[in-house]
Parts: sequence; C-alpha cells; structure tokens
Amino acid sequence: MATRRDGEGGGEEMRRRRPRTAATLLSGTTPISRSGTGPSSRTALALAALALLTGCTNLEGLQDEGRARDVDAPLVLWPGSTPAPPSRNENPAVLVPVPGVPRIPGGSMAEANPLAVLDADVAAQGGTPPAPRAVRRPVLHDLTDDGKPDLLMAVDLGPRISELRVYSVRNTVVTRVLVVRGVLAGVELAAGHLALREPTKDPRYVSVTDYVWDGHAMDLWNLTLDDARTPQTPQAVGGSP
Repeated sequence: MATRRDGEGGGEEMRRRRPRTAATLLSGTTPISRSGTGPSSRTALALAALALLTGCTNLEGLQDEGRARDVDAPLVLWPGSTPAPPSRNENPAVLVPVPGVPRIPGGSMAEANPLAVLDADVAAQGGTPPAPRAVRRPVLHDLTDDGKPDLLMAVDLGPRISELRVYSVRNTVVTRVLVVRGVLAGVELAAGHLALREPTKDPRYVSVTDYVWDGHAMDLWNLTLDDARTPQTPQAVGGSP
C-alpha cells in the first residue's frame, strides 16, 4: 500500500481548506497572496481592512455629501454694553396697591367688585377705564398659594391686542400682581402656573410664557415654544364673582 509522505499533497489540501479572506469576500476573487506587493494587492488589502472596520462588504453606500458647512461662533456686537434693570413701571410683575377700593380683611378677591378694581387700577395709571363690553368674564383662582382666590381680568384693547391683569389681597390691600399686554392666543392655568400663549411668525408654533408665584411676586418662570392647537371649549376655572 502506498504511503503518502509528509508534506505530499498537503499544499493542495490546505489550499482547499484555507478560509476566504475579507478581500475575497469583497472582490469575489481568489485570496490575495501574502507575497503580493503590487499596487493592486495593496489596494485590495486597504479595501479589505476598510470592510473589516466598518462591518460592511459593500462600498456602494458610501457617498460624498460635499463640503461640510462652516460653523461660525456668533458675532457679539457691543459686548461691553448691558441694559439697566427694568423700572417699576416696566416690570409686569411689580406689586402695586390699587387706590380707591375698600380693604378686604378676609383676604379673598371674591369679596371685591371686579369692574371697580379694574377701573380704579387703570385710572391710577392715567388711562381711561375700558368699556364693559371689552372686559372678559372675571375669573377667580388661587395663584398666590394662600388658599384664597385671586382675581384675573382680561381686557380686549382691539381686534388683536389684549391685556391681562391679576389682583390679589396683600395685608388686606387689593394689589395688582401682574399686568401683561400682548396678542393673547390663550391663557391657561395649571399646577399654580399662569401660561400665556402668543402666536409666532410660524403658524405651527406659539410662544408660551409661564408665570408662577415665588412667595413675593409673580415670577417669570419659563419661555418655551409649543405646538399651535385649535382652541378648545373653555371651561370654568375657579368660578366667577
């Protein structure tokens, strides 16, 4: 019986059993010889390495998206100039006692005459009290977290501009705690927050300004953008006087 000598036919068997390399998988050709040093061999090896790193054997998905856009830092103009703090008349959340209305020992704005409070406040600022038809239904709601209702009044100054005024009782004195004028697309109350919604240039979004009582004043809590939505059927909030 013929005996195969060591090494005889081993090369052929090893060639049959040799696994296909990444270059073989990539190109669909025979494996690259270790002794190959030509340009084609180096290119194939580079592609094989890329395929192993990316885990992808198809380079057709790589596309040139062009030159990346330059990103520049904002150019700050007049960096040494800063605005002065808002004056008392410019601060919408400054506390202003309303003159000419009775004190309320009980501390509840439910005991006040809403129109009398509004007229007295506007007159104290040198304005003309609004016509009753321009005043929306008064709303009572506890915004100052003292367990007693505060008074919210909205006046439509024109087809687009409105004014919101909020009153509370501070040490028996009827006090205005907030006045905001703007395009009020919505006024909402939730979890002690007073949210004012106003339209933006993009009809899909509205800006939302959140105010919350911080123990001393109606503090500006947050400014955000929200999706515009169809106005819902209004619900009574806190009752009306």
